[in-house]
Amino acid sequence: MRDFVNSKARPEIFNLKPYVPGKPIEEVKRELGIEDIIKMASNENPLGASPLAVEAIKKSLDRLHYYPDSNNFYLKQKLARVNDISEDAIIIGNGSDELLKLLAETFLSPGDEVIFGDPSFVEYEFTATIMGAKCINVPLKDFRHDLRAMLDEITDKTKIIYICNPNNPTGTYSTRAEIEEFMRKIPSDVLVVFDEAYFEYVDAKDYISGIDYVKEGRNAVVLRTFSKIYGLAGLRVGYGFTNPEIAKAVERVTEPFNVNLLAQIAAEAALDDIEHVKKSCRLNREGKNYLYSQFEEMGLKYVPTEANFIFVDTGRNSREVFQKLLQLGVIVRTGDIFGFPSFIRVTIGTEEENKRFINALKEVLGE
Repeated sequence: MRDFVNSKARPEIFNLKPYVPGKPIEEVKRELGIEDIIKMASNENPLGASPLAVEAIKKSLDRLHYYPDSNNFYLKQKLARVNDISEDAIIIGNGSDELLKLLAETFLSPGDEVIFGDPSFVEYEFTATIMGAKCINVPLKDFRHDLRAMLDEITDKTKIIYICNPNNPTGTYSTRAEIEEFMRKIPSDVLVVFDEAYFEYVDAKDYISGIDYVKEGRNAVVLRTFSKIYGLAGLRVGYGFTNPEIAKAVERVTEPFNVNLLAQIAAEAALDDIEHVKKSCRLNREGKNYLYSQFEEMGLKYVPTEANFIFVDTGRNSREVFQKLLQLGVIVRTGDIFGFPSFIRVTIGTEEENKRFINALKEVLGE
Protein backbone atom coordinates (compact mmCIF):
# COMPACT_ATOMS: atom_id res chain seq x y z
CA MET A 1 0.00 0.00 0.00
CA ARG A 2 2.80 2.42 0.90
CA ASP A 3 4.60 1.68 -2.38
CA PHE A 4 1.41 2.48 -4.29
CA VAL A 5 1.03 5.84 -2.54
CA ASN A 6 4.70 6.76 -2.96
CA SER A 7 4.67 5.93 -6.66
CA LYS A 8 1.23 7.16 -7.67
CA ALA A 9 0.38 10.12 -5.45
CA ARG A 10 1.17 13.63 -6.65
CA PRO A 11 4.72 14.43 -5.47
CA GLU A 12 3.66 17.87 -4.23
CA ILE A 13 1.71 16.39 -1.32
CA PHE A 14 4.88 15.07 0.28
CA ASN A 15 6.14 18.66 0.59
CA LEU A 16 3.13 19.76 2.60
CA LYS A 17 3.48 20.85 6.20
CA PRO A 18 0.41 19.71 8.14
CA TYR A 19 -1.68 22.48 9.65
CA VAL A 20 -1.41 22.59 13.44
CA PRO A 21 -4.75 23.74 14.88
CA GLY A 22 -5.32 25.05 18.37
CA LYS A 23 -5.80 22.13 20.75
CA PRO A 24 -9.56 21.40 21.17
CA ILE A 25 -11.08 21.54 24.64
CA GLU A 26 -12.48 18.02 24.23
CA GLU A 27 -9.01 16.63 23.50
CA VAL A 28 -7.56 18.19 26.65
CA LYS A 29 -10.43 16.75 28.68
CA ARG A 30 -9.70 13.27 27.31
CA GLU A 31 -5.95 13.49 27.76
CA LEU A 32 -5.75 15.15 31.18
CA GLY A 33 -9.11 14.43 32.75
CA ILE A 34 -9.67 18.16 33.34
CA GLU A 35 -13.19 19.59 33.07
CA ASP A 36 -12.63 23.29 33.79
CA ILE A 37 -10.79 24.46 30.67
CA ILE A 38 -10.56 27.76 28.79
CA LYS A 39 -9.35 27.90 25.21
CA MET A 40 -7.29 30.95 24.25
CA ALA A 41 -5.56 29.40 21.27
CA SER A 42 -7.57 29.87 18.09
CA ASN A 43 -8.64 33.53 18.15
CA GLU A 44 -12.31 32.68 18.58
CA ASN A 45 -14.74 35.29 19.88
CA PRO A 46 -15.03 34.77 23.67
CA LEU A 47 -18.56 36.24 23.60
CA GLY A 48 -19.69 33.42 21.34
CA ALA A 49 -21.74 33.63 18.18
CA SER A 50 -23.78 36.59 17.07
CA PRO A 51 -27.15 36.31 18.87
CA LEU A 52 -28.98 37.29 15.68
CA ALA A 53 -27.19 34.48 13.84
CA VAL A 54 -28.14 31.95 16.52
CA GLU A 55 -31.77 33.02 16.38
CA ALA A 56 -31.81 32.78 12.59
CA ILE A 57 -30.44 29.24 12.78
CA LYS A 58 -33.10 28.17 15.27
CA LYS A 59 -35.83 29.42 12.95
CA SER A 60 -34.36 27.47 10.02
CA LEU A 61 -33.88 24.01 11.54
CA ASP A 62 -36.91 22.67 9.68
CA ARG A 63 -35.14 23.33 6.37
CA LEU A 64 -32.24 20.92 6.83
CA HIS A 65 -33.59 18.53 4.21
CA TYR A 66 -33.01 21.14 1.47
CA TYR A 67 -29.75 21.73 -0.35
CA PRO A 68 -28.28 25.20 0.21
CA ASP A 69 -28.33 27.91 -2.44
CA SER A 70 -25.26 27.11 -4.53
CA ASN A 71 -24.92 30.76 -5.55
CA ASN A 72 -25.18 32.21 -2.02
CA PHE A 73 -27.60 34.73 -3.53
CA TYR A 74 -28.97 36.42 -0.41
CA LEU A 75 -25.63 36.47 1.42
CA LYS A 76 -23.94 38.07 -1.58
CA GLN A 77 -26.77 40.57 -1.83
CA LYS A 78 -26.35 41.57 1.83
CA LEU A 79 -22.54 41.74 1.58
CA ALA A 80 -22.82 43.89 -1.55
CA ARG A 81 -25.13 46.34 0.18
CA VAL A 82 -23.11 46.54 3.39
CA ASN A 83 -19.79 47.02 1.58
CA ASP A 84 -20.98 49.08 -1.38
CA ILE A 85 -19.68 46.64 -3.97
CA SER A 86 -21.31 44.74 -6.81
CA GLU A 87 -22.60 41.22 -6.17
CA ASP A 88 -20.62 39.78 -9.07
CA ALA A 89 -17.41 40.89 -7.34
CA ILE A 90 -18.01 38.67 -4.31
CA ILE A 91 -16.81 35.11 -3.70
CA ILE A 92 -18.05 32.93 -0.82
CA GLY A 93 -16.28 29.92 0.61
CA ASN A 94 -16.28 27.27 3.30
CA GLY A 95 -14.09 29.53 5.41
CA SER A 96 -11.31 31.73 4.07
CA ASP A 97 -9.21 28.57 3.89
CA GLU A 98 -11.30 27.28 1.00
CA LEU A 99 -11.07 30.61 -0.80
CA LEU A 100 -7.27 30.49 -0.54
CA LYS A 101 -7.35 27.00 -2.01
CA LEU A 102 -9.70 28.08 -4.80
CA LEU A 103 -7.46 31.03 -5.67
CA ALA A 104 -4.48 28.70 -5.85
CA GLU A 105 -6.39 26.24 -8.05
CA THR A 106 -7.48 29.10 -10.31
CA PHE A 107 -4.16 30.86 -10.80
CA LEU A 108 -1.21 28.66 -9.86
CA SER A 109 0.64 26.10 -11.96
CA PRO A 110 3.84 24.16 -11.24
CA GLY A 111 6.81 26.52 -11.38
CA ASP A 112 4.85 29.66 -10.55
CA GLU A 113 5.95 31.69 -7.53
CA VAL A 114 4.06 33.18 -4.61
CA ILE A 115 5.35 35.61 -1.98
CA PHE A 116 4.29 36.04 1.63
CA GLY A 117 5.66 37.19 4.96
CA ASP A 118 7.25 34.78 7.42
CA PRO A 119 5.72 34.00 9.81
CA SER A 120 2.21 34.53 8.54
CA PHE A 121 -0.90 32.42 7.96
CA VAL A 122 0.31 28.94 7.02
CA GLU A 123 -2.44 28.28 4.48
CA TYR A 124 -0.67 30.46 1.89
CA GLU A 125 2.20 28.00 1.74
CA PHE A 126 -0.07 24.98 2.02
CA THR A 127 -2.36 25.87 -0.88
CA ALA A 128 0.48 27.04 -3.12
CA THR A 129 2.51 23.90 -2.47
CA ILE A 130 -0.43 21.68 -3.42
CA MET A 131 -0.42 23.33 -6.85
CA GLY A 132 3.33 22.89 -7.30
CA ALA A 133 4.17 26.57 -6.94
CA LYS A 134 7.39 27.83 -5.38
CA CYS A 135 6.96 29.67 -2.08
CA ILE A 136 9.08 32.74 -1.37
CA ASN A 137 9.06 33.40 2.38
CA VAL A 138 10.12 36.95 3.22
CA PRO A 139 11.10 37.36 6.91
CA LEU A 140 9.13 39.90 8.90
CA LYS A 141 10.98 43.00 10.05
CA ASP A 142 10.28 43.93 13.68
CA PHE A 143 7.36 41.47 13.52
CA ARG A 144 5.83 43.39 10.58
CA HIS A 145 5.58 42.72 6.86
CA ASP A 146 8.66 43.98 5.02
CA LEU A 147 6.79 45.13 1.93
CA ARG A 148 9.87 46.58 0.24
CA ALA A 149 11.70 43.28 0.60
CA MET A 150 8.66 41.50 -0.80
CA LEU A 151 8.73 43.79 -3.84
CA ASP A 152 12.37 42.89 -4.38
CA GLU A 153 11.43 39.20 -4.64
CA ILE A 154 9.09 39.70 -7.59
CA THR A 155 10.12 37.93 -10.80
CA ASP A 156 8.38 37.15 -14.07
CA LYS A 157 7.20 33.93 -12.40
CA THR A 158 5.41 35.70 -9.54
CA LYS A 159 1.66 35.07 -9.62
CA ILE A 160 0.35 35.93 -6.15
CA ILE A 161 1.49 38.02 -3.18
CA TYR A 162 -0.28 37.52 0.14
CA ILE A 163 -0.52 40.30 2.73
CA CYS A 164 -2.09 39.28 6.03
CA ASN A 165 -3.25 42.58 7.51
CA PRO A 166 -3.39 42.44 10.53
CA ASN A 167 -0.88 39.63 10.46
CA ASN A 168 -1.37 36.27 12.10
CA PRO A 169 0.45 35.33 14.40
CA THR A 170 2.04 38.68 15.30
CA GLY A 171 -1.01 40.97 15.30
CA THR A 172 0.91 43.71 13.51
CA TYR A 173 -0.38 45.71 10.54
CA SER A 174 0.91 47.47 7.45
CA THR A 175 0.12 51.18 7.39
CA ARG A 176 -1.73 53.12 4.72
CA ALA A 177 1.51 54.74 3.55
CA GLU A 178 3.27 51.38 3.30
CA ILE A 179 0.42 49.74 1.40
CA GLU A 180 0.07 52.70 -0.96
CA GLU A 181 3.78 52.65 -1.78
CA PHE A 182 3.62 48.89 -2.31
CA MET A 183 0.60 49.06 -4.62
CA ARG A 184 2.18 51.84 -6.69
CA LYS A 185 5.10 49.57 -7.48
CA ILE A 186 3.37 46.22 -7.88
CA PRO A 187 3.24 44.90 -11.49
CA SER A 188 -0.27 44.79 -12.92
CA ASP A 189 0.03 41.08 -13.74
CA VAL A 190 0.57 40.06 -10.09
CA LEU A 191 -2.48 39.23 -7.96
CA VAL A 192 -2.39 40.80 -4.48
CA VAL A 193 -4.40 38.95 -1.84
CA PHE A 194 -5.20 40.98 1.27
CA ASP A 195 -6.16 38.63 4.09
CA GLU A 196 -8.23 40.77 6.47
CA ALA A 197 -9.64 38.16 8.83
CA TYR A 198 -9.13 40.48 11.81
CA PHE A 199 -9.79 43.88 10.27
CA GLU A 200 -12.87 44.58 12.44
CA TYR A 201 -10.61 44.67 15.51
CA VAL A 202 -8.23 47.30 14.11
CA ASP A 203 -7.99 50.56 16.08
CA ALA A 204 -5.06 52.11 14.16
CA LYS A 205 -6.03 55.31 12.34
CA ASP A 206 -3.53 54.75 9.52
CA TYR A 207 -4.89 51.32 8.53
CA ILE A 208 -6.19 50.85 4.99
CA SER A 209 -8.28 48.00 3.66
CA GLY A 210 -7.46 46.40 0.33
CA ILE A 211 -11.08 46.91 -0.71
CA ASP A 212 -10.07 50.37 -1.91
CA TYR A 213 -7.90 48.76 -4.58
CA VAL A 214 -10.60 46.27 -5.54
CA LYS A 215 -12.98 49.17 -6.17
CA GLU A 216 -10.29 50.84 -8.30
CA GLY A 217 -10.35 47.78 -10.55
CA ARG A 218 -6.92 46.51 -9.53
CA ASN A 219 -6.00 42.82 -9.64
CA ALA A 220 -6.60 42.30 -5.94
CA VAL A 221 -8.64 40.10 -3.63
CA VAL A 222 -9.73 40.97 -0.09
CA LEU A 223 -10.53 37.99 2.10
CA ARG A 224 -12.64 38.27 5.25
CA THR A 225 -14.42 35.85 7.53
CA PHE A 226 -17.40 35.30 9.80
CA SER A 227 -15.26 33.09 12.05
CA LYS A 228 -13.72 35.80 14.21
CA ILE A 229 -15.72 38.82 15.32
CA TYR A 230 -19.09 37.30 14.35
CA GLY A 231 -18.27 34.11 16.28
CA LEU A 232 -19.28 31.67 13.55
CA ALA A 233 -16.05 29.64 13.37
CA GLY A 234 -17.94 26.37 13.67
CA LEU A 235 -20.01 27.12 10.56
CA ARG A 236 -17.07 28.00 8.27
CA VAL A 237 -18.02 31.02 6.16
CA GLY A 238 -15.42 33.14 4.43
CA TYR A 239 -15.95 35.77 1.76
CA GLY A 240 -13.90 37.82 -0.63
CA PHE A 241 -14.10 40.96 -2.73
CA THR A 242 -12.39 41.18 -6.11
CA ASN A 243 -13.13 42.23 -9.67
CA PRO A 244 -15.92 40.38 -11.51
CA GLU A 245 -13.52 38.68 -13.93
CA ILE A 246 -11.48 37.13 -11.12
CA ALA A 247 -14.65 36.16 -9.25
CA LYS A 248 -16.01 34.42 -12.35
CA ALA A 249 -12.76 32.50 -12.79
CA VAL A 250 -12.75 31.35 -9.17
CA GLU A 251 -16.35 30.19 -9.45
CA ARG A 252 -15.27 27.80 -12.24
CA VAL A 253 -13.31 25.70 -9.72
CA THR A 254 -15.80 26.06 -6.86
CA GLU A 255 -17.77 22.97 -5.86
CA PRO A 256 -21.57 23.36 -5.80
CA PHE A 257 -23.12 23.73 -2.34
CA ASN A 258 -19.75 24.60 -0.79
CA VAL A 259 -21.36 26.71 1.96
CA ASN A 260 -24.05 24.92 3.96
CA LEU A 261 -27.57 26.23 4.40
CA LEU A 262 -27.34 27.19 8.08
CA ALA A 263 -23.99 28.89 7.53
CA GLN A 264 -25.47 31.12 4.83
CA ILE A 265 -28.49 31.99 6.98
CA ALA A 266 -26.36 32.72 10.05
CA ALA A 267 -23.86 34.84 8.14
CA GLU A 268 -26.59 36.95 6.56
CA ALA A 269 -28.18 37.58 9.97
CA ALA A 270 -24.82 38.31 11.62
CA LEU A 271 -24.24 41.24 9.25
CA ASP A 272 -27.14 43.00 10.98
CA ASP A 273 -25.73 42.39 14.45
CA ILE A 274 -23.97 45.73 14.89
CA GLU A 275 -24.34 45.57 18.67
CA HIS A 276 -22.48 42.24 18.84
CA VAL A 277 -19.61 43.66 16.80
CA LYS A 278 -19.39 46.77 18.99
CA LYS A 279 -19.51 44.70 22.18
CA SER A 280 -16.83 42.35 20.84
CA CYS A 281 -14.53 45.24 19.91
CA ARG A 282 -15.02 46.89 23.29
CA LEU A 283 -14.26 43.66 25.15
CA ASN A 284 -11.19 43.07 23.00
CA ARG A 285 -9.87 46.59 23.60
CA GLU A 286 -10.33 46.32 27.36
CA GLY A 287 -8.77 42.86 27.45
CA LYS A 288 -5.83 43.97 25.36
CA ASN A 289 -5.02 46.84 27.70
CA TYR A 290 -5.30 44.58 30.74
CA LEU A 291 -2.97 41.96 29.29
CA TYR A 292 -0.48 44.64 28.20
CA SER A 293 -0.34 45.97 31.76
CA GLN A 294 0.13 42.50 33.22
CA PHE A 295 2.88 41.57 30.77
CA GLU A 296 4.69 44.81 31.57
CA GLU A 297 4.35 44.15 35.29
CA MET A 298 5.82 40.67 34.75
CA GLY A 299 8.65 42.06 32.64
CA LEU A 300 7.56 40.19 29.51
CA LYS A 301 8.04 41.58 26.03
CA TYR A 302 5.02 41.47 23.74
CA VAL A 303 4.09 42.61 20.26
CA PRO A 304 1.42 45.37 20.22
CA THR A 305 -1.58 43.97 18.37
CA GLU A 306 -4.38 45.17 16.11
CA ALA A 307 -6.12 41.81 16.30
CA ASN A 308 -7.76 39.72 19.02
CA PHE A 309 -4.61 37.93 20.12
CA ILE A 310 -1.18 38.85 21.48
CA PHE A 311 2.24 37.40 20.65
CA VAL A 312 4.24 37.43 23.86
CA ASP A 313 7.76 36.31 24.76
CA THR A 314 7.72 34.16 27.89
CA GLY A 315 11.49 33.88 28.02
CA ARG A 316 11.05 30.11 28.36
CA ASN A 317 10.65 27.15 26.05
CA SER A 318 7.14 27.69 24.68
CA ARG A 319 6.42 23.95 24.59
CA GLU A 320 7.12 23.65 28.28
CA VAL A 321 5.02 26.72 29.08
CA PHE A 322 2.21 25.35 26.91
CA GLN A 323 2.20 21.98 28.66
CA LYS A 324 2.22 23.51 32.13
CA LEU A 325 -0.61 25.88 31.22
CA LEU A 326 -2.55 22.87 29.92
CA GLN A 327 -2.25 21.24 33.33
CA LEU A 328 -3.92 24.35 34.74
CA GLY A 329 -6.72 24.17 32.16
CA VAL A 330 -5.52 26.99 29.89
CA ILE A 331 -4.95 26.37 26.17
CA VAL A 332 -2.70 28.73 24.16
CA ARG A 333 -0.57 28.37 21.01
CA THR A 334 3.15 27.76 21.07
CA GLY A 335 5.41 30.11 19.13
CA ASP A 336 7.87 27.46 18.00
CA ILE A 337 5.60 26.51 15.08
CA PHE A 338 6.05 30.10 13.87
CA GLY A 339 9.81 30.13 14.39
CA PHE A 340 9.74 31.83 17.81
CA PRO A 341 10.50 29.11 20.39
CA SER A 342 10.06 31.29 23.49
CA PHE A 343 6.82 33.01 22.38
CA ILE A 344 3.20 32.04 22.89
CA ARG A 345 0.16 33.43 21.09
CA VAL A 346 -2.80 34.02 23.36
CA THR A 347 -6.32 34.96 22.32
CA ILE A 348 -7.80 37.92 24.19
CA GLY A 349 -10.69 36.52 26.22
CA THR A 350 -13.31 37.70 28.64
CA GLU A 351 -12.23 39.55 31.79
CA GLU A 352 -12.48 36.32 33.77
CA GLU A 353 -10.53 34.32 31.19
CA ASN A 354 -7.80 36.94 30.93
CA LYS A 355 -7.32 37.00 34.69
CA ARG A 356 -7.23 33.23 34.87
CA PHE A 357 -4.64 33.09 32.10
CA ILE A 358 -2.44 35.67 33.82
CA ASN A 359 -2.65 33.86 37.16
CA ALA A 360 -1.76 30.58 35.47
CA LEU A 361 1.11 32.16 33.54
CA LYS A 362 2.50 33.70 36.72
CA GLU A 363 2.36 30.31 38.40
CA VAL A 364 4.10 28.60 35.47
CA LEU A 365 6.84 31.22 35.09
CA GLY A 366 7.33 31.38 38.85
CA GLU A 367 8.20 27.68 39.13
